[in-house]
Amino acid sequence: MKVKKAVFLDRDGVINKDTGYVHLVDDFVYIEGVFDACLALKKMGYLLVVVTNQSGIARGMYSEDEFHSLTEWMDWNFADKGVELDGIYYCPHHNEKGIGEYKHDCDCRKPKPGMLIDAAQFLNIDLSQSVMVGDKADDMRAAIAAGVGTSILVRSGKTVDDAGIELATRVVDSIAHVPDYLASR
Repeated sequence: MKVKKAVFLDRDGVINKDTGYVHLVDDFVYIEGVFDACLALKKMGYLLVVVTNQSGIARGMYSEDEFHSLTEWMDWNFADKGVELDGIYYCPHHNEKGIGEYKHDCDCRKPKPGMLIDAAQFLNIDLSQSVMVGDKADDMRAAIAAGVGTSILVRSGKTVDDAGIELATRVVDSIAHVPDYLASR
């Protein structure tokens, strides 16, 4: 079986504007250029895998069913633009602020690498040839812990901090700039 390369995408701040615990279609606003960028990445031979912490589930702010409904809508939006997402992984846990079964110190919550490793095993991804696109230091930490070869920090989400900049291979304004960067290496 052929080993593949992937671009791992954080959701809030990379795919959509991060307005805090986004869980409703009405609050979901795409980052400008996300569809064109993802289409370009697919044409470059990358799988596209969403890896997103969803502590709003753990905190009781919205349910897993609400998350799945929004995710299905988002996936359809990508499909309508000719972009197939190859995987969507999420962590509903929070080890401190979680409620009930969601208060759990798991391996999937970034900065831990569980979601990336699970996707790599399931989709036969070569992590060393892959890319993480995130908006905070914990996204970069998860990529490093998983052995992802390139970590790109975008300025379209959380305020970029020194830790994120130090950990990132490259810092760009948004996902719209990722294909050009990858093509130029």
